Amino acid sequence: MSIVRPLDRYVFSEWFKIFLATSLGFPLLVILFDVTDNLDKYLARKLPLGDIALSYFYGLPDSVFLILPAAVLFATVFSIGGFTRHSEITASKASGVSFYRFIAPIFLGATIAAVLGLVLGELAPRATKHKLQLLERETVSSRSERYNFAYTADAGRVYKVQALHVLANAIEGMTIERKGAGPAYPSYILSAADARYKPAKGWTLKKGTMHVLTDSLEDITYQFDSARDNRFAERPQDLMLTPKAPQDMDFQELGLFIHAMERSGADVNQLRVERMLKIVIPITSLIILLFAASLATSTQRGGAAYGVGLALGTTVVFIFLVQLTKGMGANGLVPPEIAAWTPSIVFGVLGAFLFARVRT
Repeated sequence: MSIVRPLDRYVFSEWFKIFLATSLGFPLLVILFDVTDNLDKYLARKLPLGDIALSYFYGLPDSVFLILPAAVLFATVFSIGGFTRHSEITASKASGVSFYRFIAPIFLGATIAAVLGLVLGELAPRATKHKLQLLERETVSSRSERYNFAYTADAGRVYKVQALHVLANAIEGMTIERKGAGPAYPSYILSAADARYKPAKGWTLKKGTMHVLTDSLEDITYQFDSARDNRFAERPQDLMLTPKAPQDMDFQELGLFIHAMERSGADVNQLRVERMLKIVIPITSLIILLFAASLATSTQRGGAAYGVGLALGTTVVFIFLVQLTKGMGANGLVPPEIAAWTPSIVFGVLGAFLFARVRT
């Protein structure tokens, strides 16, 4: 006997059509508004039309990542609402199929959406980087000096700089941290009193120490008068680029950046909230399903307008809770990780309560 029945395929296809339309439709609508507002600016800067179009393509992963929970919400409300209005759920119950079994394909769809969200959360920062490069938005500061900052480089590296002097091609006080993956590729912390840059040779680090962390018990320390790090290839003006926003870093990069900022004594509560949201937002697709499936059964008489109002209202309330708890976590009123999870926990508890009360 086949586990997947024609009814399952029908329920999943109806849900998936709405999910696909929502998860792609809203980002495309945002693109349309952005094109309307900014196309003249891009053309004035003589950007090729191909680059402009490709930049919007690279922007899709980030937009879809953010819209996935709402797409699950809309798809669940409208698909179950439609099944209810057309008495398809009632007919299934009469045939011995419970409500829980009826919507099992929707749970599968929400699980796929959650996994997709986790993948997009890692791909989006890289795609956004390409987008910014195409649109030439990464502009160098008009100042020639920068103080007390951290710079997230590639390959799990973080630079902490006390003072950068672009015109002198010099750095005062620098630490390079690299996150390793075991004895074969160890972590290290390289500190130098100063550094000098020459276009032909790159950076030369002066008077410092290098700590190689082969494991948690062993720390090999080297002292040097002069050293070069071949992976430290950024030019002085590159280090003046606008710092990456949290959404422009993947989960690991943001973790390394937070660690570096903590070592420098900075307040990282907001960054910790943003990092945890990279996991919370995809998982919310599953949590929001419990809430939406319960309320969607009441759309029989309300029709499409009721479904739209329910979906939009739920989305607005959820976004409000996210912003509220982000502020609380950033200000240290609650632990940042708990602040990130609070809206999902609230909706999860309420959704589980309502879901248990649905007539099966």
